[in-house]
Amino acid sequence: MERKGLVYFMGNPLTLVGSEIRVGDKAPDFVALNQELKEVTLKDLTGKIKLISVTPSLDTPVCDMQARKFNELAAKLSEDIVVLNISMDLPFAIARFCSGAGIERVLVLSDHREASFGLNYGVLIKELRLLARSIFIIDRENTVRYIEIVPEITNEPDYQKALEVVNNLIKEG
Repeated sequence: MERKGLVYFMGNPLTLVGSEIRVGDKAPDFVALNQELKEVTLKDLTGKIKLISVTPSLDTPVCDMQARKFNELAAKLSEDIVVLNISMDLPFAIARFCSGAGIERVLVLSDHREASFGLNYGVLIKELRLLARSIFIIDRENTVRYIEIVPEITNEPDYQKALEVVNNLIKEG
């Protein structure tokens, strides 16, 4: 499935490839790699609230800022919340970035091998083979509770709104 006109790069329209998911849907599984080249799936995180921060590439200033901001926010959250960052960066680049940026509270994953996250969540950019900047919040039962696909990928996501949704899920128990 292809969707045009949802995401732009410096004003130029891009095409998103993959399944469109909506709030209330069961979150699709995915397979991504961590820094040690081990597979991580959504099923591995069942029982936790998942805040998934999606970035095109950690080698760009906005993605760097986004990863650092969520790392800072994650340090203030309880252990039953997992914050992930998923990009198409290679695991080796992710390890280098996390080491240099002091990213310790975010599980940073690579979708480069199969693009299963990008395709299953509908955020793979056809023209660039990168992921569209977005936020997904998934509850303990793996139901999608919040989605933000940032229209201009050079802009930051709404950190406050994402944190508000996570805090509401915590209150719900």
